[in-house]
Amino acid sequence: MALCSTLAMAQNNESESAVAEPQSDTTLVIPQNVTNTADTVKLSKKEQRKQRVAKRNFHYNILGGPSYTPDFGVLIGGSALMTFRMNPKDTTMQRSVIPASIALMFNGGLNVVVKPQLFFTNDKFRIFGQFLYKNTQENYYGVGYTTNKNYIRGKETSQYKYSGFQFNPWFLFRIKETNFFAGPQIDLNYDHMMNVAEGITKDKSYVSAGGTEDGYKNFSSGLGFMLSYDTRDVPANPYKGLYLDFRGVMYQKWLGGDDNYYRLELDYRQYKSVGKRKVLAWTVQTKNVFGDNIPINKYVLSGTPFDLRGYYMGQFRDKTSHIALLEYRQMFNNDRSSLLKRIISRLGYVAWGGVGFMGPKPTRIEGVLPNAGIGLRIEVQPRMNFRLDIGRDFINKQNLFYVNMTEAF
Repeated sequence: MALCSTLAMAQNNESESAVAEPQSDTTLVIPQNVTNTADTVKLSKKEQRKQRVAKRNFHYNILGGPSYTPDFGVLIGGSALMTFRMNPKDTTMQRSVIPASIALMFNGGLNVVVKPQLFFTNDKFRIFGQFLYKNTQENYYGVGYTTNKNYIRGKETSQYKYSGFQFNPWFLFRIKETNFFAGPQIDLNYDHMMNVAEGITKDKSYVSAGGTEDGYKNFSSGLGFMLSYDTRDVPANPYKGLYLDFRGVMYQKWLGGDDNYYRLELDYRQYKSVGKRKVLAWTVQTKNVFGDNIPINKYVLSGTPFDLRGYYMGQFRDKTSHIALLEYRQMFNNDRSSLLKRIISRLGYVAWGGVGFMGPKPTRIEGVLPNAGIGLRIEVQPRMNFRLDIGRDFINKQNLFYVNMTEAF
């Protein structure tokens, strides 16, 4: 089994139980058998501390430790989760969420990913996005299912040094009083492949994209539009609701990029509560790129920490990817009458199954990628989970381990 991220010990700036179980805003309590008079009893220091934490707007959790991955080797990794309200005085406002992860490789590499979800007054305006910086050792497996499946992984065949970034915010405005949101998005990407293996320099897709023995560089500048429908109760970890979005991005030379191509995506997710803290979630997604000269690093990937967990990220790439997943999620329910029960009530598990399809066109499928897995959940803040997943790659007959903040979808 290969490790794809890291977990060690949880650390929080305040008591996690205080964060996960907000108390009332009062600092005094009145005994039940006493009328409402000046006879009040002060709370204990522990209870006062819990209430101070509950009233605090900004909460964060940090988890991390050493790990190993086949691509990156030995590393120190960590995840952080920050939540807050844009207006601290408005207790009805949706809490904004900023999950982030960082991995520092012993061979000198660095990987940083931030995926914010920011909610503004009355949820009339949202800013979502993905911001990424990577300077890592990676592997290239060619383009297309047959090539991907049979590509020999190794220092002389697939390895290269990668350096790049992505700046991809999208700005969503609520359409009147509906659950529809629409707005523009920006996608700026810089990719630099260095120290490429000899096998890569002989790959026809790499050569046709402009890659040489010295490496490959590309800058993509895209401008797009997104339309979404969202009835999820808590977007970072829904118990019920539906999410549907359509997005299209054009990458053009006149926008400052090196190539002209297009990307279209459709993402459908639905969540159904089937009991107390029990959820059935499913998703169907399609991602497609169109153009005669697609940058090497901008083909669609089948298999990421957010869909087909278990496949090496980047092994299966082509112009089209379709996936369908069904996932069962359950948190353990206890009366919290003891410390052990309170700890158990923070834990849960998931199990999922699904399949991916990939090919050179939306209607031409060349590869089928079955997938399944299980995972552990740790509630670090109310309705905010730290997840540990182990997914199965049935093509390569391997398991991969993932650690992340918030749910996969």
